[in-house]
Amino acid sequence: MASSSSDLPPAATPDLFQNENAALDKARAMHAMTDANAAEYRASLGELIDQFERLMRETRRLIGRSDRAEREMQALAQQLAHRASHDALTGVLNRSAVIEQAAKALRTTSTAMIVLDIDEFKRINDDFGHPTGDAVILGVVDCLRRIVGDRGFIGRVGGEEFTVLLPGHDPDGAALLAERMREAISDTLIVPPVDRRITASFGVSNSEAGTGFDIAYGLADAALYRAKRSGRNRVEIADL
Repeated sequence: MASSSSDLPPAATPDLFQNENAALDKARAMHAMTDANAAEYRASLGELIDQFERLMRETRRLIGRSDRAEREMQALAQQLAHRASHDALTGVLNRSAVIEQAAKALRTTSTAMIVLDIDEFKRINDDFGHPTGDAVILGVVDCLRRIVGDRGFIGRVGGEEFTVLLPGHDPDGAALLAERMREAISDTLIVPPVDRRITASFGVSNSEAGTGFDIAYGLADAALYRAKRSGRNRVEIADL
């Protein structure tokens, strides 16, 4: 009667250190011998040294591979964390990261919030295509970076809408920065084949520490839409 596979004895686990163990057993046996000559001792010791050196080389190689794998995992974790908090097209903060940073800042300090929207952006996409629209978005972000520098955080919160956070900034300084951003976009941004001036509208709110994000953003957003209704390409300050 043929036996089933379940009746077969389990396969033996391979000994990863078979050669080293053999050399070690031989050295033990030689050590226990009282009548071994010097040549036999030297041969046994030489074999043990060879196996030990090979083991050390393999250990170093495995440690090196492990270190590389750990560095690669750390780099991957950093990339994933960056992707989770940054906009894929522009590299600035995404909406959730803007909310997180704003809420964190507002817990401890007064914070200015600038919300801006590219004027008539849908017409740019419709007339010149989405790749050109992306180029306009990148150009706007470049303008913002030149003005904001390390003063605050830039985020993309919608297709053509952006938020700039300025923790600890005074109201007059925030309004001045917003005006400089508006001028930079209106006066310097050229994206072929767009044959018209590219502009953006701005709303600015200034909130004391302890203000909720929704309130601070709502004030800036209301000022932005007031700028839109008043003719676009302008800065409006939120009502206190």
